[in-house]
Amino acid sequence: MPQQRFPKIEILSIAPHAISFILSDTDTSMANTLRRIMIAEVPTLAIDLVEYSENSSVLNDEYIAHRLGLIPIRYTPEGTMKGGDYHQAFHEAFLPHRECICYDKCPNCCVEFDLDVNFDKVNPTRPDQERDLPLTVTSRDLISNNILVAPAHFLSEEEQDESHDEGISIVKLGPGQHLKLRATARKGISKEHAKWCPVAVATYRFWPIITINEEACNMLTMEQKQKLVEACPDRILDLDEITGNMVAVENAYEMATFTEDLKMAQEAMKKRPEDDDFVHVIQSTDKFVFSVESTGAMDAEDILLSSLRVLKERLDELATEVEKLKD
Repeated sequence: MPQQRFPKIEILSIAPHAISFILSDTDTSMANTLRRIMIAEVPTLAIDLVEYSENSSVLNDEYIAHRLGLIPIRYTPEGTMKGGDYHQAFHEAFLPHRECICYDKCPNCCVEFDLDVNFDKVNPTRPDQERDLPLTVTSRDLISNNILVAPAHFLSEEEQDESHDEGISIVKLGPGQHLKLRATARKGISKEHAKWCPVAVATYRFWPIITINEEACNMLTMEQKQKLVEACPDRILDLDEITGNMVAVENAYEMATFTEDLKMAQEAMKKRPEDDDFVHVIQSTDKFVFSVESTGAMDAEDILLSSLRVLKERLDELATEVEKLKD
């Protein structure tokens, strides 16, 4: 019977839109499962249907509908809910459209957004210096019928301060142009369509294991040690100012991606090809560094904890099916 494992997660950095963590005491199958669940199976809201009353902009209906589908839609539960609580609250708040018993759409499975922007009506209210410029229709113009659901206009305050628009740009209107529509957001997962994907980035790297052969390094001159330090473009090595020994830098795990130059430099310094390496860098098979960035539909922390909840649900379903086979 395989040895039982107890995976651990260590948070390196966390922000509303990004999280970095270490997953250890497991293997690549579990790491890749967690990554794929974050990408494809964490449920979110996204605009799935657009009904037009008028569109005299330069973009056709299908193009605008596509842009609306890519706007992150954020659900904010009442009170402060994180992780598993958020996942449960979202699960209880909305049903997938195909599972709802309503004929067309209802508050249990849909959220509606109204957008009505007329250039000729809005332009007189704009500052004088902007009246000759096109009017940008943004996600701020989408009015939700659910106070807990709204477009995610920006990932962070820094992004909002740097932006020239008030939200995510949809289309620009000129004199005489008018855009009026009703958009319907529904619950779904990215396995069905990418617009439901909650992550912009979900990747992992293998933790580097850096072993320095002190005995072999003692045979090198300071000039040779300096050459080894400079040979690696990632700068994962440094010289101790007191002892003169080579040491791995503190954040080597963030930078160790390419070590072939270091390997070639070592081969040139060896007296015999069969001699041991001065520095040996390999990839760990049970420790991984994850980087996850949100689209804005959910906080990065909620994405991680929701993915763990989904993984547990899948394993419970598998256990149930196995029990049925035993019977």
